[in-house]
Amino acid sequence: MTSYRTLGESAWTWVLGQVQDADGPWLPVSVPGALGKFRDSLYEGIAGLAPVLAEIRQYRPLSGGESALADAIVARLAREAATRTDVSLFDGLAGDATALRLLGSSSVPALDVEPPEYHDIISGTAGVLLTQTWLGQDVGTLPEALVAGGEQALGGLDWRMKPGYRSSSPNYSHGTAGVAAALAVAGHVDAAVRGAEHLLAIADLSGGGFIVEHTIPRSEREVEPVTYTWCHGPAGTSHAFAALAHAGVSSIGDHAVDELRRRCLHSTLSSGLPERLRPGFWDNDGRCCGTAGVGDILLDAYQSLGDDRYLDGARTMGDALVSRAVDGRYWRFVEYRSEAPLLPPGTGWMQGAAGIAAFLLRLERVLAEGLTAPIVDRPDNWFAVPAGLRVSAGPAA
Repeated sequence: MTSYRTLGESAWTWVLGQVQDADGPWLPVSVPGALGKFRDSLYEGIAGLAPVLAEIRQYRPLSGGESALADAIVARLAREAATRTDVSLFDGLAGDATALRLLGSSSVPALDVEPPEYHDIISGTAGVLLTQTWLGQDVGTLPEALVAGGEQALGGLDWRMKPGYRSSSPNYSHGTAGVAAALAVAGHVDAAVRGAEHLLAIADLSGGGFIVEHTIPRSEREVEPVTYTWCHGPAGTSHAFAALAHAGVSSIGDHAVDELRRRCLHSTLSSGLPERLRPGFWDNDGRCCGTAGVGDILLDAYQSLGDDRYLDGARTMGDALVSRAVDGRYWRFVEYRSEAPLLPPGTGWMQGAAGIAAFLLRLERVLAEGLTAPIVDRPDNWFAVPAGLRVSAGPAA
């Protein structure tokens, strides 16, 4: 069977083959494809190659071409950061700062910014706040602005993507779980607890699990009401409880926060993923919405909680990625509602081969080195892993 590292290196080589140059390096979102809306972003652009390069450095030196690419990414992002208007983590300035830190640059920008329009991790204040705490920067008034955006809801506080947004997406990427995580690590623990209390009030705890629906009220789009991903499911929401534990919170209601984290992971592992059980269930193998993202969270949990079930689960995710690789180089996700449901192969961090490769490379290292394998921490997970294993220059405790 192909090793995780062999496949990860093959996918990475394929990604490198897609990098182009025009006033600095850029990456098409998919192949064939063109420049995306967010050319430099962590989500789909060139900044998303920084965490892969940081992962590779954990087990081998960068090649000459990789070192040149790292230097070119630093030069491009450091230059563009000076005029960046989007300050978000996955599309803007906070993503620039993340990539520059991971690549060891001395040009990491200070994120002394005004609160964005949005509240969430992807596009909003929560993502910037998580990045500031990871970098050890002054958070200014961002926590107060985020607290002010909370709405009284069942059991506690809820944060929509932005004020007046038509629905709530309570899980990690776009809603209350992510906001609660950011507020907890920034020291605004009372508001973070109120967010967690709302999640507990609306969660399905049956069978020892923890599940919060994708969208409330349910979306008019044809979408699974419950998903299990980093973005909209219990895998990502487990990080909210890791953040609360990091902040010194021991319980929410009658439940220990570690128990709630484990409940989220239990729901993830018992859901049936990564099998494609029906159209619309588990059609994505990427970090944001699919297999690689779940696998990485399971490795975080294994290295922080020491439970072999999570390592076994990460291996299951890795095996699925091995079986689904096309030509041993990339992955094609499915959009079952389209006339041509098989999507072109993606390249980037959150929806493509770069992010999948980094998970596979990490999985191989953890299997070889065990619980104490170094962890390439990022703004969205640093608080969920042991301080002594983080390889960034982020906070020590």
